[in-house]
Amino acid sequence: MPDRIPSSIPTTADDRSRPRQPLVFGGIPEAEGWALAPITPRDRVHFRTDQELPLEAFRSELPDGVTVSYDQGDGLYRVDGSCGSAAMLADWVRAWCAGAGVTTIGLRAETDVRRRAPRDLPPEFLADLCRHYGPVSLKRLQRNMSTIRLHLPDPDDLGQQVFEWVLKAVAQYDETKSVPFGAFLATQLSKWVHDLGRNAHGRTAADTEHKQQKAVAAFMAEHQRRPTEKELAAYMGQSVATLRKNSQTVATLNGLRNLQSLDGTPDATEVLLPDSSEAPDEIMGEAEQTLLSHALTAACAPDPEARRDQRAGQPNVLGWATWYLTTWGGQTKTQLSSDLNTSVRNMNVYADRVGKSLKHRLAELAD
Repeated sequence: MPDRIPSSIPTTADDRSRPRQPLVFGGIPEAEGWALAPITPRDRVHFRTDQELPLEAFRSELPDGVTVSYDQGDGLYRVDGSCGSAAMLADWVRAWCAGAGVTTIGLRAETDVRRRAPRDLPPEFLADLCRHYGPVSLKRLQRNMSTIRLHLPDPDDLGQQVFEWVLKAVAQYDETKSVPFGAFLATQLSKWVHDLGRNAHGRTAADTEHKQQKAVAAFMAEHQRRPTEKELAAYMGQSVATLRKNSQTVATLNGLRNLQSLDGTPDATEVLLPDSSEAPDEIMGEAEQTLLSHALTAACAPDPEARRDQRAGQPNVLGWATWYLTTWGGQTKTQLSSDLNTSVRNMNVYADRVGKSLKHRLAELAD
């Protein structure tokens, strides 16, 4: 076990003035452990696909010395090879995927990527390091827990995600830069928590929300009150019209988040969809999508004549997400099913309801 001072023992001024003893994992001092598997440069190809790759078959045909990893959270594949092989790897991936009937999305090659494979570290060192930094990371993330629970409500899922983040930090940590691993991990955790929203709801919407939250927090710290709409717009250097459009983006994002159960269980809380009088044009992207976004939002709104306990009396958030993310978000239903933790069949049921209503509303608009 690591040679550490238990955190339950109070520290004194004398204790704090003493040099901190190095952490020991699996009987190996931390600095020595990193030296056993130093971070090295490599070439990398990043890409996504329109359907999941058969990884076992893909790995079996990789060129010698080439490895692949898959981030299920954002659907990103990473193929790593020796320096100077980026162009060759990109061509190989394109050819293999084409032969398998798979379309690559956003494929790009990157050179001189510095990474290490966690499995190259001594097993006892890595296991003990994870046992130490897992609870440390959970404590560090307490300030972000309200955000994390929107995406990882199950404690077991959260625990697994934290250990995945620790391993991700191990792969990226450069011990030659004289930054302690704990400090590097803390910095990365803040970024990866923010990425949860970006991966789930789109980069533009999540970044917009993040900027607004930071501006509101900064204004409140300075003035000890929440800003008015005009004050917030001025504080962010935006027009009130732009702020309102961005606020609609955030409202739509929060409406999706408020859905506690995509399968409509009795414990589901009330869901807020954007007001049907306002279309989420900022999310849709182009001005010509205004009529479509009005119609889509209205098609997903509750039927005012239906009882609250009927399906039609509930806002159809899953149908909205399915239509938006597959039509404008560039995702397949298979990818979306994994992201939203629901079945494609269930998505189709809710999307069909939207389709029937949307067809009727678009016909009215055409008239």
